[in-house]
Amino acid sequence: MKPDCHRRRGVGAILAFFVLASMHAGELVTLSGRAMGTTWVVKFLPVDQSIEVHAIERRISERLEQLEQEFSTFRPTSEISRFNAAPDAQDWRPVSAEFAAVAAMARAIGESTAGAFDPTVEPLVRLWGFGPAEARASLPTSAEIAAARLRVGWRDLETQHAAIRRTRSGVTIDLSSIAKGFASDALGELLVSRGVTNYFVQVGGDVKTGGGGAGGEPWRVGIESPAEGARGVAAVVALNGLAVSTSGNYRNFVKIGGRRLGHIIDPRSGGPVENELAAVTVVHASCALSSAWATALFVLGSAEGRAAAERERMACLFFVRGKNGEIRQQTTAQFQKLVANPGVAVLPPR
Repeated sequence: MKPDCHRRRGVGAILAFFVLASMHAGELVTLSGRAMGTTWVVKFLPVDQSIEVHAIERRISERLEQLEQEFSTFRPTSEISRFNAAPDAQDWRPVSAEFAAVAAMARAIGESTAGAFDPTVEPLVRLWGFGPAEARASLPTSAEIAAARLRVGWRDLETQHAAIRRTRSGVTIDLSSIAKGFASDALGELLVSRGVTNYFVQVGGDVKTGGGGAGGEPWRVGIESPAEGARGVAAVVALNGLAVSTSGNYRNFVKIGGRRLGHIIDPRSGGPVENELAAVTVVHASCALSSAWATALFVLGSAEGRAAAERERMACLFFVRGKNGEIRQQTTAQFQKLVANPGVAVLPPR
């Protein structure tokens, strides 16, 4: 699971996409800023000259502030922090309807992946010095990991409309692996509510698109290669109303006790993911789900991850490290269809 890393850590691997071609570049409005521990970019084509760009920019900032107040583990007054601050209370706690919906999505993916994705991973995130915790000078002991793992389990989180609860004392949650994707979806919905249908939204490593350009051209988005050294484009996808997310440990990592450790935690082992994957890219209709599934598949590894992706009929690109450090690409059938049919929503509805 990806912790929120906006203290001591740069944006690194989350800036995993490049817009290679867009709609009438001279007419595009581009807005950008920082929120949710990362950078955000919004590009859109105004429907007419009367559109109030400053009003849209202000509303984007307000919406992102609202989402931080729901999902930020760095804010003691946020909904998630208030829930976590009372770990022994097992009664239903009122939350916003969208917070409960995101928690429900995260729990469902936890069930689908047998715990490879787990919204209750927060004790392990904190143990390893990620999120709001202080950086560690030494590795956690096996006893510390075992104790934290006793507090992790997606089954111990229950949701209903506008409320969540833990069924076991000590359970705390971290929704960072899905919240930024949800934010991209939310900004897309905001733009549509303002009459904008042609847009590109990126919050960290999570992109949501809408519409197309002149002549129906989709957004062409380059996926960054996870190879060491200079940044480059490994693959290109054409998106028209779809979302894309990438998870990987190739840039966002720490060094503890002489070991290089990525920021994505495997809830099953209790430690950072250490497998053959360099990164996983997921294309989906929902950015919240592309974000969460990219993390889940990265945790599962190339074999289990590809099997899960094929089962769910998702469009995925896996970057697999070889024994000599070379990186090869593996794709699912849906990803191949997407490349063969640019801009066509070949994904199943969710």
